[in-house]
Amino acid sequence: MIDRVIVGVDFSDASKAALEKAAAWAVRLGVPLVAVHVLQPPAPMLPEAQIALPDPAWLQSMEEHARDHLGQWIAPIPGATAEVMWGSPAEELVAYADPRALLVVAQVGHSRIERLLFGSTAARVVKHAPCDVLVVREGKER
Repeated sequence: MIDRVIVGVDFSDASKAALEKAAAWAVRLGVPLVAVHVLQPPAPMLPEAQIALPDPAWLQSMEEHARDHLGQWIAPIPGATAEVMWGSPAEELVAYADPRALLVVAQVGHSRIERLLFGSTAARVVKHAPCDVLVVREGKER
């Protein structure tokens, strides 16, 4: 039995469609909706052989901005909550889910070479998720 719907949101048009689909499933199932945005940490820079880490205040402001933006996206959805975390989007979504969740992600188009080199978040989520996954296709009828 599904006890919550989790949707990955990266603020693209495709993730907006995934959020809409996830909200409809949460209502249909009578369970809470959790929208998750994952911030990817910037890679340390190596100027003149010294590692420069990002300013913690800047990282905090990025997180606050993402939380505010996600809050605006879910405001029309009664009872929806927002989570913002740091890491790899696929890994964090999979770690956040449990067997009783429905995980919703958008399939975003990539070139063949990008898919070959990097894979896709949706493909990695489908492969590793501990629960059912709904992949919302970009540009398809909703």
